[in-house]
Amino acid sequence: MRTCDFSGKKKQFGKRVSFSQRHTNRVWNVNLQNKTVVVDGKKVKLKLSAHAIRTLKKKGLLESPAPVAK
Repeated sequence: MRTCDFSGKKKQFGKRVSFSQRHTNRVWNVNLQNKTVVVDGKKVKLKLSAHAIRTLKKKGLLESPAPVAK
């Protein structure tokens, strides 16, 4: 199952509602990204949601990549 390793977010279920009010099932998947994070001096590959990546950057636990000069 697609799950965020940091926040534990999973896919969500709901109903698609047409103009005629017919309800059919649908799924919202988590926006997962593969990221390499340094934990205790070791590189660890994690599947993180975009929201978790934003949170880690804000807290300073995940460094953003250096800008590429043209």
